[in-house]
Amino acid sequence: MQNEKMKAGALAGIRVIDASRVLGGPFCGQILGDHGADVIKVEPPMGDETRAWGPPFVGDAASYFIGVNRNKRDVPIDVTQPLGQELLLRLLEDADVFIENFKIGTLEKWGLGGDELRKRFPRLVHCRISGFGADGPYGGQPGYDAAVQAMTGLMSVNGEPQGEPLRMGVPIIDMVTGMNGVIGILLALQERNRSGEGQFVEATLYDSGVSMLHPHLPNYYLNAKVPQRSGNRHPNICPYDAFETRTVPLFLAVGNNRQFVTLCKVLGKPELGTDERFLTNASRNMNRDALRDELVSLLSQRDGQQVSQELVAAGVPCGPVRTIDQVVADPHTHHRGMIVDIDDYRGTGSPVKLSRTPATYRIRPPAFAQHTDEVLSEQGIDPAAYASVLPRKPAV
Repeated sequence: MQNEKMKAGALAGIRVIDASRVLGGPFCGQILGDHGADVIKVEPPMGDETRAWGPPFVGDAASYFIGVNRNKRDVPIDVTQPLGQELLLRLLEDADVFIENFKIGTLEKWGLGGDELRKRFPRLVHCRISGFGADGPYGGQPGYDAAVQAMTGLMSVNGEPQGEPLRMGVPIIDMVTGMNGVIGILLALQERNRSGEGQFVEATLYDSGVSMLHPHLPNYYLNAKVPQRSGNRHPNICPYDAFETRTVPLFLAVGNNRQFVTLCKVLGKPELGTDERFLTNASRNMNRDALRDELVSLLSQRDGQQVSQELVAAGVPCGPVRTIDQVVADPHTHHRGMIVDIDDYRGTGSPVKLSRTPATYRIRPPAFAQHTDEVLSEQGIDPAAYASVLPRKPAV
């Protein structure tokens, strides 16, 4: 019985209709699926465009699609047609959650706006992922990760001091928006246990981008100074930076005075820990260039891996700057269950660990239309009655 509970997952019994595409919404749906929800992916007739975002490819899907669409069953529907909209409504009849990122106003144009969905399905949690929300100065505008990184100021604080604003190397706003969608959905499901009613959940790229500006926004609120790019340096903590060693770059993340004193001892120059210029974080910040010169000199001839191990053992947070292949090969990555293998599928594991109902990886990312007949039959729906809006292969 205990094993069956573990297989069920924390969200067992929750049905999700995921009509989103690209990244934020699909990532949201995958997280729910990993934790046991039955997620039905409703794709457009031409397929989720990330199926074509490669190479590399496996079958009809690029790695980009594969990365955020496991634990889902696939039913493409042409929801631009009235018959397709009717079929979508039938799927929503017993759904708990509806995730979508249609262009603002599209559902309303079809007569399926928020008010209508609440009237038809009062227990439904409707989650919309959008760029900027429906109203306000930017309301209804399409949102793309890199553009919103620029608009929210993230790029302005990323990069070298004398360099140009730089996009993050991962689509961080899309990913965080997906996670914020999950948080909102879980909050709404919890509240539904008390009220019996669903509600509208909104996660936007713009809001998510602004929410990540810590500590830059709190600093600006207090000192009114516009934050600038500082490379790998932290605006508030010192030393908190990357340093070259004889072998690999090393990142030091020294957060308090005790750690700094220990750092100086391990590096063989304990007197730095009592130097008046470096006694406190505030004084180290005031003299950060002089401190960096000292640390560069001490680290330049050390083996980065070895000194990293010595520092960590002594309680100083740090780590070598590694490449992606090194992360995948690391035994700890595998020990933590962060690499998932299902037959010939490999994916990234869930970072959320639950003791009794852990994440499970049951279904590899679906082929286009793979589960159409299966899902509709379970719902008592005759696929033949909707054949005209059920594409069996992506439109070219």
